[in-house]
Amino acid sequence: MRTTLCRHLLSKGTTTTTLLRLFPNPTTPSSNLNPVFAPLRSYCDRHHNYPPGPLVQYRSLVKDGKLQHDPFQESVALELENLLGRLEQYEQDMKEYHVNLSNWEKSREDQRRKLLMEEVERQHKEEDWWKRLNNKLSDRWASRKKPKNMEAGVGKWVSYLKREKKLDSLVGRRPTAPSSPKGLYIYGNVGSGKTMLMDMFYSATEGIVKHRRRYHFHEAMLRINEHMHKIWKNQIEEKPIKSSIAGWIMNLPFDTKAKEWLAAEERYKQEVQMKNILPAVADKFFLDQEDEEKGASILCFDEIQTVDVFAIVALSGILSRLLNSGTIIVATSNRAPKDLNEAGMQREIFQKLVSKLEEHCQNVLIGSEIDYRRFIAQRSINKVHYFWPTDREAINKFEEKWHDVTGRLGGRIMSNTISVMFGRTLEVPECCEGVARFTFEHLCGRPLGAADYIAVAENYHTVFISDIPMMSMRIRDKARRFITLIDELYNHHCRLCCLASSSIDELFQGTEEGTLFDLESFQFETETEGAKLRRNVLAEGNVGSGGAPVGITSILSGQEEMFAFHRAVSRLIEMQTPLYLDGVSNFHPYFWRQHKNLQKNCNNLLSESSA
Repeated sequence: MRTTLCRHLLSKGTTTTTLLRLFPNPTTPSSNLNPVFAPLRSYCDRHHNYPPGPLVQYRSLVKDGKLQHDPFQESVALELENLLGRLEQYEQDMKEYHVNLSNWEKSREDQRRKLLMEEVERQHKEEDWWKRLNNKLSDRWASRKKPKNMEAGVGKWVSYLKREKKLDSLVGRRPTAPSSPKGLYIYGNVGSGKTMLMDMFYSATEGIVKHRRRYHFHEAMLRINEHMHKIWKNQIEEKPIKSSIAGWIMNLPFDTKAKEWLAAEERYKQEVQMKNILPAVADKFFLDQEDEEKGASILCFDEIQTVDVFAIVALSGILSRLLNSGTIIVATSNRAPKDLNEAGMQREIFQKLVSKLEEHCQNVLIGSEIDYRRFIAQRSINKVHYFWPTDREAINKFEEKWHDVTGRLGGRIMSNTISVMFGRTLEVPECCEGVARFTFEHLCGRPLGAADYIAVAENYHTVFISDIPMMSMRIRDKARRFITLIDELYNHHCRLCCLASSSIDELFQGTEEGTLFDLESFQFETETEGAKLRRNVLAEGNVGSGGAPVGITSILSGQEEMFAFHRAVSRLIEMQTPLYLDGVSNFHPYFWRQHKNLQKNCNNLLSESSA
């Protein structure tokens, strides 16, 4: 109730500072206030320094003239604001649930080990009895009637089911998670404000929900594939049985054969749990494993697509797992859920995904036909980060910008090597304190992909790219890499400075050779492929510089490419605006890491001073 009331007041333009002034005595502790004001005071004390909600942020930008008011955007901002208001209580409910779940899991594990101990002791007694009997009976009789030795894997499925059933009666069923608020699935045209509003919501969840992630489609697919590969690799590289016996088994007063039986039962339990790999990937893909404290989970997923079989299967399994475990999803897409799979791939699995999204998310359309990124750019006077054409004047301005930025950071320019997913690395020719410089050919003329561009975007808050040509069918692979590069720089809120042959609007015009294809979304990367582009999940062979296999291009509808090119142009335009540039220091991972390190150092100093 207090959250809803305060959020309502804040949405009307009331700041937390103003709310605090409403109390009779600002210095009075919450516990000594009038009961009517105490919850409000407590709420404001906690949230005074937190980012405002999306509706407050949106109206503030409109008021300052940085955004044009749009009723569709405001409606979505209101829905996000309402969801935000329900999160505080849900976070508390989920914390209590996870405490109960942890206690239940510990009790169940203790009981399971106790049952295993009883089983192995019973097996020992039976063997001892048969040994004594064997001394009195003939070898023939003993060989015919002696029970089977304790062999690894004998009757594991039956014993596993019996054990699980008995554990249910001893410990009780798994605790039920609290009902989660419905998330939002926001869809609409390029530049209609979907990502902007989702990011406003994500920033406002700081301090309210601890476990939260924000992924773009490309990065999510790579992370999923990386986790799947690691799990498969661990399963293949099976260690000798003795080395795989758990520590608690090694210390038991049994012989080696009994310990091997116990170890086999333990491994079988893990095999049953890992039978479906996607739930295991979902658990590692999202939750912060370094933090033991658990609560509610929020996943903000930008640009959901189902462009190939892998994406449909992976998203269906992982999103279902997350939604079933209480994760709230706020997603954006160019299409409504039911329209994501126009090619008709994996219809049954896709329909399950759609049903799950509709069950747990409210579909919200941003109905505007206006590209507001372009509108913002038209009202901006500061367009000094995109220089064209590549004549002497533009080159000089580009160089001046580079020396100006690096000069303010100390001017020490060096090369670097950064880590990329799947155990690879990428050479950075020139960099200086979070600023990097590349040529178009270095980033887009070689077989690189989203994993490489994510690494660049995460390590550098400002990226300079020179010698960007006009895109034509002749260099379609370079064009699609450039589109993916722009996507990742934008998603990580990097500052981008370009030296190009043409204006932004003319970059993707193509030539008489034909239109361009956006193939990046149709591929994903694996460790085994090394530095090659990506492995195609729909057809035999690899995608190389020669273009796309027929199996891929045959399913393209034409609209996907249009979305990709329009999105890239729209984002390039927005990345030149003051509204975007001012947010780099607030949203880029480089500055978040600096903030966390500073906070950690301050906490260490406080701990040392109080010791």
